[in-house]
Amino acid sequence: MDTLPPSLSPSRTTCGSLLRELQIIWDEIGECDSERDKMLLQLEQECLDIYCRKVEKTRKYKADLHQQLAEAETEIAQIASALGEGFSSFSRGRGTLKEQVVAIKLILEELRSKKREKLKEFSEVQSQIVSICSEIAGSGQSKSYVDPQINERDLTAKKLSELKLHLQELQNEKHLRLQKVNSNISLIHELSVVMSIDFLKTVNEVHPSLGDPKSGPSRSISNDTLAKLTGVIHSLKQEKQERLQKLQGIGKSLTGLWNLMDIPSDERKRFDHVTCLISSSADEVSGKGCLALDIIEQVEVEVERLNILKTSKMRELILKRQTELEEIYRGVHMDIESDAARKTLTSLIDSGNVDLADLLSSMDDQVAEAKEQALSRKDILDKVDKWQFALQEEKWLEDYERDNNRYSAGRGAHKNLKRAEKARVLVTKLHSMVENLAAKVKAWESEKGMIFSYEKVPLLRTLEEDAKLRQEREEEKRKSREQKRLQEQLASEQEALYGSKPIPKKPLGQSNTMLATPGRRIGTPGRYGFSSGKDRRESGRVPNIIPVNYVALPKDDSASKGA
Repeated sequence: MDTLPPSLSPSRTTCGSLLRELQIIWDEIGECDSERDKMLLQLEQECLDIYCRKVEKTRKYKADLHQQLAEAETEIAQIASALGEGFSSFSRGRGTLKEQVVAIKLILEELRSKKREKLKEFSEVQSQIVSICSEIAGSGQSKSYVDPQINERDLTAKKLSELKLHLQELQNEKHLRLQKVNSNISLIHELSVVMSIDFLKTVNEVHPSLGDPKSGPSRSISNDTLAKLTGVIHSLKQEKQERLQKLQGIGKSLTGLWNLMDIPSDERKRFDHVTCLISSSADEVSGKGCLALDIIEQVEVEVERLNILKTSKMRELILKRQTELEEIYRGVHMDIESDAARKTLTSLIDSGNVDLADLLSSMDDQVAEAKEQALSRKDILDKVDKWQFALQEEKWLEDYERDNNRYSAGRGAHKNLKRAEKARVLVTKLHSMVENLAAKVKAWESEKGMIFSYEKVPLLRTLEEDAKLRQEREEEKRKSREQKRLQEQLASEQEALYGSKPIPKKPLGQSNTMLATPGRRIGTPGRYGFSSGKDRRESGRVPNIIPVNYVALPKDDSASKGA
């Protein structure tokens, strides 16, 4: 392309200069005027077209600026409405369109920045809400909790506050769920320790995050996890209850066998950890491994071993109970056919037709009944002992008073005198003692509906016989005293007639025991606890024949007084 001359440089070129240059060119060419006019008209039209295009472009540019302003105003209104900020008094201001566009762009950019910050804050809150909802829903439903579209038309502080409040509620629920999960895990651990169950295996089967102590807040808190934990706890509690009941049943059998076979305490101590649980409830059992399967199996083996030994020792225990029963009966003077009872027990044991445990239980019941009956007889037996002692003292007093040397200053004479005084007092109470004892026996027989036997003899019959003998003896004493009075009276009359007082001579066959009281039943030990004195009843009577030369001398009347 040829360069223009300096005179035609763009900085100096004008429409007039160009037209002049065109005239010169036309003159040189020799262009006619018509052609010149035609070309000028064409130039004028081309210039007009250029101006028109420029004006149209400028007009369009102006419209674009107005459009930009309108769009900016609309966006400002939308952002302001979404943010909750009022721009009702917003105006374009003064100045050219370009100045207005620049001003409104600054405002729009500021609002867009605020909107982005709000969207970021909303997104963070919404993401936490979605995350917690996914944790609560569990892995099976987490896909339904994708990030929801944020409503950009409502980014107000009220909406954000509502979302934060919802997030706080979800966080509280998560905290409560996490506490519940941890509590359930702790309870599962306690139950696992008591029953020696693999804790990690149990919780990992529920969810892998539960077995890791470092997982902490990341542990699963879903509905499914909580439901599974609740199910595991229910299952473990039921297993614990079943094991406890089984161990308690075995423990009771074990203690029963111990008591049955008199197992020493040293051997029992090996199972103290089992027997202490017999009366415990499931909530009270918390010892490590106390309900383990090997513990239960160990007790079962011990019970089986003792059951084998029980049969061999049962005979010995049954006969031991029989011996105890006999001792109780002998201690309270009750009748029991020992030989016949032992023979019957031996026959039952050897026959094999009875359960030895039931037989032993029956013997235990008999022993308990015998103890109860012995306790009811104790008061009466105490009174029988006192009565027998009184009879023995009465017998001693009779022997003592027949002794003519009882007042001699011999060794122990003062002790005999004191004993005699006490014996006389005791003898005077014999009648009331027998009456009280008979009343007690009658009341006992009325209450129990059975005869009160003492050494195979009804005690009331013994008391009645003794009362009858005592009455006969009193009658004999009365006759003896009357005969003595007649003898003394006859002696006095003889002394008055003869005036002399010869030394009395003992009748033939009469001994120093002439004034002894007739014999009676006394409380010396015998088959029935008493011995009879009927055979001596006649021996103590005073002869009716008195010698002619017999003179009565003053006698000590202590024998009659003592009687």
